[in-house]
Amino acid sequence: MGFGIISIVNRKIKLLCIDELILKKIDSHALKLKKIFEKTLSLIDEYKPDELAIEEPFYGKNVQSMLKLGRAQGVAMAAGLLREIPITEYLPKKVKMSITGNGNASKEQVSGMLKTLLNLKEFPTRYLDASDGLALAVCHYLNSKNNLSSQTASNSYSGWNAFVKNNPNRIK
Repeated sequence: MGFGIISIVNRKIKLLCIDELILKKIDSHALKLKKIFEKTLSLIDEYKPDELAIEEPFYGKNVQSMLKLGRAQGVAMAAGLLREIPITEYLPKKVKMSITGNGNASKEQVSGMLKTLLNLKEFPTRYLDASDGLALAVCHYLNSKNNLSSQTASNSYSGWNAFVKNNPNRIK
């Protein structure tokens, strides 16, 4: 799980943190979900973000992978909702389009543009997978500063009540 945390001061983006949570050594899917939940809570408690942007579930070639990804996204959302942080979801193509202007851009293209947008001398290449998380944060800033609303293929939730109201078919 990659993540990036930014700060906005006077309309300038500043990188606070970029990293990834490595879960390969954990065999149990349930324990991986627990680790994601705990890490998300610790990041929220440390950085006190105003908002959380997360990748919207998408259908890939493997249904099992999609199910596992959806569960991981769900526990990250639950952590944000527990701390009452508004959550916005973005499709991967929307993120790539916002950052590079190309919805099919490669990770290298996205990280190259992030390097430019954040005025970094070098992009931390060991975090190439974490660039997805950073790209989500920057995408969210770019879309919110342009006053684009949830009508742009993103959904915002300010708590469980808002999530349930906007997603009645996902609650049983």
